Amino acid sequence: MKTMADRWAGLLARPGLMLASVLALGVLSACGGGGGNVDSGDGSGSDPPGGGVTFTPTTEPVAVTQLPVGFSNPTAMAFLPDGRFIVVTSDRYLRLYEADGSSYMYLNHAAFSRMTVGTEHTGLRDVAVDPAFDSNRRLYFTLVEGSDTPLARGTAVARAELTDDGDLVPSYQVIYRQPKVTDGGHHYGGRMAFDREGHLFVTLGDRETPEQRVLAQDVARGNGKVVRITTEGEPAPGNPVMAGGLPGLWSWGHRNPQGAAIHPDTGELWTHEAGPQGGDEINLTLPGRNYGWPVISHGQVPGTTMPFGEGTSKPGMEQPLAVWDTSDGSPWAGGQKSSIGPSGMAFFTGSSPAHWRGSLFVGAREGTGLWRIQFDGTREVGRERLLADRNERIVDVRMGPDGHLYVLTLPSGGVLRVGG
Repeated sequence: MKTMADRWAGLLARPGLMLASVLALGVLSACGGGGGNVDSGDGSGSDPPGGGVTFTPTTEPVAVTQLPVGFSNPTAMAFLPDGRFIVVTSDRYLRLYEADGSSYMYLNHAAFSRMTVGTEHTGLRDVAVDPAFDSNRRLYFTLVEGSDTPLARGTAVARAELTDDGDLVPSYQVIYRQPKVTDGGHHYGGRMAFDREGHLFVTLGDRETPEQRVLAQDVARGNGKVVRITTEGEPAPGNPVMAGGLPGLWSWGHRNPQGAAIHPDTGELWTHEAGPQGGDEINLTLPGRNYGWPVISHGQVPGTTMPFGEGTSKPGMEQPLAVWDTSDGSPWAGGQKSSIGPSGMAFFTGSSPAHWRGSLFVGAREGTGLWRIQFDGTREVGRERLLADRNERIVDVRMGPDGHLYVLTLPSGGVLRVGG
């Protein structure tokens, strides 16, 4: 019996047939599956609210302060407990800034030369600060590790300790590598979030190509997954148990999650990912659940108006909490959809503005602006687009220890303090 990889290989050998098949079907049925003692959910929920869900935005202007920083190709930022912040880039540079952005120092990055650089999809992908940083000084980085060809590339998690003089020791200690990934394109994922137990969630992208993305449905492969690991890189206790599942596996059926955040009230993991063309998603990412990619999608085959996949829902596959069909959030009126390209996310836990408290903020990397989404539990009740007039792409969103929201932008390479 032919595997899905065999079927895709046959299509790749006959480009005309492949295109016709993709346009007709969106994507073929995925290989692999689950099993074991996991509650997969009924996956039969109704379609989530469409991209045109809005509520009346506030009439008061949003306070924005531009910090005096600037750099090329930023990908992520993270705050130390004392208010200083670290910015990492796809060019493998790391800067440690004073809380007000007035000065910075380069962190030692020489040992990161093993990572692949050269595009906005490679290099350093994220940075996270250990919850016990005050005592252990540990930082964590995700990066695209490998050679100059995609064959050996994959997402890795490295750990280092920050000294007072800005050195990282040991300078390069990989604790986790995305397993069983072969040739592919981009889509490395690489977002991190610490849970309340001090374990680390890491998102792993599907690697983009048709023959790779179908492996998001194979629980034994590293494509399109979320894993939960200890700070030593081992599978975290309490993970779901699945027969033949990837060590550390938390959930599967993801495309390329570029945002991860822990809900401040429930402690649950929320993630987001861009659709293929429209169909960007926010997901409540539960253990042992299948999020459907590439079998189901709310997006379209790129460059067409054809739905991607085999529909928007199937039994055993989870529905997103929210979707976007257009890059500006307007109601989709037919034709080709567009994506905001969500990147970075944070729950607002500050005190001002008061009506923001509990809202989820999501950056737009392909569109522009900062999205505020309000939920009643897990039901979306509205959203609004902020900062659109600045015409900047937002690559990361973080809460600072001062109770303010911060965003990291392109092309200016700036940091904005928003609200308050």
